Amino acid sequence: MSRVSVLGSGAWGTTLAQVLCDAGHDVTIWGRNNDVVQEINSRHTNAKFLPDVQLPENLSATTDIDQAFNFGEVLVLAIPAQSLRENLRSWAGRFPIDRPVISTLKGIEATTMARMTEVVMQELEISADKIGLITGPNLAGELALRQPAGAVGASTNPAISQLIVDLFTTKYFRIYPSDDLVGCELAGAAKSVIALAVGMTIGMDLGENTQAMVITRGLSEVARFGAGYGANPLTFLGLAGMGDIVASCGSALSRNRTFGEAFGRTGSMEGARAEVAKTVEGVASANAILELAHRVGVEVPIIEVVAAFVAGGVTPEEAMERLMTVSTRAELV
Repeated sequence: MSRVSVLGSGAWGTTLAQVLCDAGHDVTIWGRNNDVVQEINSRHTNAKFLPDVQLPENLSATTDIDQAFNFGEVLVLAIPAQSLRENLRSWAGRFPIDRPVISTLKGIEATTMARMTEVVMQELEISADKIGLITGPNLAGELALRQPAGAVGASTNPAISQLIVDLFTTKYFRIYPSDDLVGCELAGAAKSVIALAVGMTIGMDLGENTQAMVITRGLSEVARFGAGYGANPLTFLGLAGMGDIVASCGSALSRNRTFGEAFGRTGSMEGARAEVAKTVEGVASANAILELAHRVGVEVPIIEVVAAFVAGGVTPEEAMERLMTVSTRAELV
């Protein structure tokens, strides 16, 4: 049994806290919203983020970050990706850097184009062997209902990968270890952009043929993108790659797909933002991912089109026209 502090009281942080409790660990959640924290402690629910889910009675929550730091032998990051650096800076000198840090964040920092674990290493001044990542096709709304699912525990340090396996494995949640931290992290970030493109086609009332083309070609782009940074090609055929893309592109629970649908239906970013007010990581990361791909000379036409519509430069119809004029070289190029 371990003591684990989950930093973040949103849907994903609360879901993972429940998984950790089910795995037999003592868990506390840190969050800024006092109402959410009090509800978790008194009613064992988080209706704002996980309606109709009854949380374990032994799960506690706090708004006191120092209490969370003092409690956890392991610290799990479950805060919005684009606010990670700001939060880490606000905790400077207080964050316990002698303990394992597990990121659950999927995204690329828009201003610096850094991966989330790179942000952690930069701000906490710790080495990669203290950091891990849990990623995969994990929609919070389904996992919170304890539906069977799998994920990848990645780290450059095998001991951290095994720690993730030991911490999160339950009867309904299976964790597979990986040493490809870079590949898993890039796959988790880039899949959000592909899900935006698939959502756009759905919003335009295009059918399964179109969706299948975008998903498949999108996976190819993500794999080439990762390979440009030395990732293991097999990573993109597993849960961190294809698995995450299938879940994000195929589920109405996916924020990225939902936002893409709104764009395809309304024809504008303004219309999409009016319908989907929540943080959408693919929107925040699209341009940064495109820039990272260009830095290693990788062609990513779907990601390029998404970056263009996020910037307000194309309509859904123009975006599809661009995709259908992409070079038709050998399919697996």
